[in-house]
Amino acid sequence: MLKRFLFILPFAFAAFSCNGQQFTRQDTLRGSITPERAWWDLNFYRLKIKVDPGSKSISGSNLIRYKVLQPAQVMQIDLQPPMKLEKVTQNGRELQVKTDGNAHFITLQEKQIPGETKAIEVFYSGKPKESKNPPWSGGFTWKKDMNGNPFVATSCQGEGASLWWPCKDHMYDEPDSMQTSVTAPGNLTAVSNGRLRKTDSNTDGTKTFHWAVTNPINNYGVNVNLGDYVHFGEKYQGEKGVLDCDYYVLRANLEKAKEQFKQAPKMLQALEHWFGPYPFYEDSYKLVEVPYLGMEHQSSVTYGNGYKNGYLGTDLSGTGWGQKFDFIIIHESGHEWLANNITYKDIADMWIHESFTNYSEALYLDFHFGRKAGNEYVIGLRKKIANDKPIIGKYNVNNEGSGDMYYKGANMLHTIRQIINDDNKFREILRGLNKDFYHQTVTTQQIENYLSEKSGHNLKPIFDQYLRDVRIPHLEYQTEKGKLKYRFTNVIPGFQMLVKTYVNGQEKWLRPTSEWQELRDLPKKFNFITDENFYITSGVASKK
Repeated sequence: MLKRFLFILPFAFAAFSCNGQQFTRQDTLRGSITPERAWWDLNFYRLKIKVDPGSKSISGSNLIRYKVLQPAQVMQIDLQPPMKLEKVTQNGRELQVKTDGNAHFITLQEKQIPGETKAIEVFYSGKPKESKNPPWSGGFTWKKDMNGNPFVATSCQGEGASLWWPCKDHMYDEPDSMQTSVTAPGNLTAVSNGRLRKTDSNTDGTKTFHWAVTNPINNYGVNVNLGDYVHFGEKYQGEKGVLDCDYYVLRANLEKAKEQFKQAPKMLQALEHWFGPYPFYEDSYKLVEVPYLGMEHQSSVTYGNGYKNGYLGTDLSGTGWGQKFDFIIIHESGHEWLANNITYKDIADMWIHESFTNYSEALYLDFHFGRKAGNEYVIGLRKKIANDKPIIGKYNVNNEGSGDMYYKGANMLHTIRQIINDDNKFREILRGLNKDFYHQTVTTQQIENYLSEKSGHNLKPIFDQYLRDVRIPHLEYQTEKGKLKYRFTNVIPGFQMLVKTYVNGQEKWLRPTSEWQELRDLPKKFNFITDENFYITSGVASKK
């Protein structure tokens, strides 16, 4: 998900405080792997939804197929008010449901035997929450296009997919595949994830569009979009063969889209180079115009950037390089690798999505415009870093960390790239991530350990400093005749990091710690600077 830019006790259900922030039973029910979630493995969703733009209401059902892992009789399914869960059935028998806020605890009548595959169907309806500021606030967006036709979309990362459809609303467990059938007014086209299998014309004047994904998909990546769409597409010759690229845009914007979306193949070319093959060839790649800025819905990337380069026409880096690409096409598509292919298990680790994807913008520039362009772009983003709170949030309560996961996270990765000091190796690591964690949900620890192991560097102090602390390392130094004294301040205990510096223009690698070190046998007069690609500050130490 894109950041809002400003132009810028395993299951303790009682309310508790963490660093002054209050969390409730509902936060824990949403953000933890409760016993009523842990005993079953999600296999498949069959979501049917009818959308009525006139009344701003929806209705439908979700068939949930699962594998029994442990004996249990109570299952948690999530659906948030004002949506109403009408009933739940298994093999035609209605089941008892106990509701606790957003969570619904279903008592199953059939014995749940480990190893068996079973299914329930959840029926629901209501007027879903309307997003006040999509995509940063979740819900439905009900708009009209320039011709007065309904223009409708969903977005729900932070608040969860259960805002508008019943599901197992925790990121650790994804269905292996999913089918979505959307019934809409007959003059509109409904677009969802994956491939369109067929369209039915109904006797009441509506149409039903049947979409299917054959790969695992995270909950917030599921979307529904309605509009007076026209379609065009192309074939991209990618690393895994031919990738179908489909574009759904408002009728009035067709010609602008045909020009602007020429950047999609360029995006695929650059990001396949750095990250490996696009992860969802079987489900195609789509850009879908929506009435908000855009978001990373899997194989159905939503777009609302006004057919302009930059972020709504603005270069976020202030370097000029941000005007070389359409921010939404590059950033939100970048999430296909980091967010949709590799997905965090807990939203506290949202940096895994946003830091890598923010850095993908610099990698795109690097590929098409050279290393200097990518470097200048990511360095230019530093002015937007707040250093307000740690990037990693609190676990098991659906709490994301600081928005610095974007710009600071990207600069942390850029710093690690400098430490590795081998772009071929760095690229192999990025591609290896997407191969070795293909279609998996992961933790921070897995990603941190992987980067340390594959790089050959102990990166733990760097992750602890940049992800779990708000201070930026400061390299202070003193110069004397033929001698340099240096150390890090503003750092966590035990911090050390390789840094590229220059003495009279000659490259010199140092490994500063919080203790003073010396470099001797230098010219009597010398100039000392640090490489700006490292996200640190530096300056002459005051003499006491």
